[in-house]
Amino acid sequence: MEIEKFIESCEEKLADKFKLVDDIAYFNQAKVLDAFNAHKVALRHFNGTTGYGYDDEGRDCLGKLYAAAFGAESGIVSPHIVSGTHALTVALFGLLRPNDTLLCISGMPYDTLRGVIFGEGNGSLKDFGVHFECCDLTDGDFDFDAIAEHLNEKVKVLYIQRSRGYELRDALSCAQIEAACKFVRSIGYNGCIFVDNCYGEFVEKREPSDVGADVVVGSLIKNAGGGLAPSGGYICGKAEYIDLIGKRLTAPSIGLEVGSYAGGYQYFYQGLFMAPHTVAQAVKSSLLIGCAMAELGYKNYPSLDKTPYDITRAIEFGSVEKMVHFIREVQYASPVDGYVTCVPWDMPGYDEKIIMAAGTFVSGASIELSADGPVKPPYIAYFQGGLTYEHGKYALAKILKKLI
Repeated sequence: MEIEKFIESCEEKLADKFKLVDDIAYFNQAKVLDAFNAHKVALRHFNGTTGYGYDDEGRDCLGKLYAAAFGAESGIVSPHIVSGTHALTVALFGLLRPNDTLLCISGMPYDTLRGVIFGEGNGSLKDFGVHFECCDLTDGDFDFDAIAEHLNEKVKVLYIQRSRGYELRDALSCAQIEAACKFVRSIGYNGCIFVDNCYGEFVEKREPSDVGADVVVGSLIKNAGGGLAPSGGYICGKAEYIDLIGKRLTAPSIGLEVGSYAGGYQYFYQGLFMAPHTVAQAVKSSLLIGCAMAELGYKNYPSLDKTPYDITRAIEFGSVEKMVHFIREVQYASPVDGYVTCVPWDMPGYDEKIIMAAGTFVSGASIELSADGPVKPPYIAYFQGGLTYEHGKYALAKILKKLI
């Protein structure tokens, strides 16, 4: 096989899909720029502050900017949020009280959140008297009968995880989330509809907060940071809920009035500006990898006849050797630590050994080209990111040389 010609044939098959991705990127770029203009972003907003951070214009404007970009009333953006799991934890603890119920309607949440929700003796929601219930998806969609059975007055937060995590399913579309929001409202649910938006930002023209979600949460070292934000997370939604969450982010008596960051905010603003384009690059890389793997006979999700609803791709290898080779080649194709051979290890927050390729400029940033997965049958590698399509194409050539 001539690898260069094989990749070119995959690109030709994907031409229409690439055009659709570019159309979505332009729509979202215009949306983000409209938000920048509406909030009169200026150089002074990039300046850092110290101490309490009273009257920190950069911090306050950044929250408003993200809210506008996501079609929400209010927003929190903090460099001190260390991960998506941390952002979700802050938000859930801000919204839930003892004897409340958290109902997840998209199946069991991602591994690192399970300890947050029902861990034993670790300061989890369960330790504070919050109950948890779960409805599995049926054929990749919501089970509305099960949801109706579980909904009652104790369910204060209805939780949806948009991305697949380490499950073999497609990411949820905003159309599916919209249908779920309309359904629960139609049967009288008045609580908070909460969406873990990680990996899904700017993949579609709409966000969950555009279609009925009350709170959306994500990480800045994934899509929304555009590959430039060095840390942080965002929480956007209805003002009443963001106010409660702000009191948990800092303290009940001070909320969002304080919070400094001496390093300055330029990369957080610039990252949001870059995000629509960067996400498009990642989606194109995912499509190219998916097409090539499918041509070689590997089952992968989403299938090429479907539109991606996040930047991740699950590739089933059926062999630990092939899975490890794939992930290692992603590492070897990286601009940072490209000489490192990654091995499975006991990563905090996971039940199985994880192998992870992440030769990234921002440590662990999964908007950058990366791949990982739990080392267990059927041996699935989860591929995501790519700041440039060219990087994804380069990595694919190395992967093909190894697998073929």
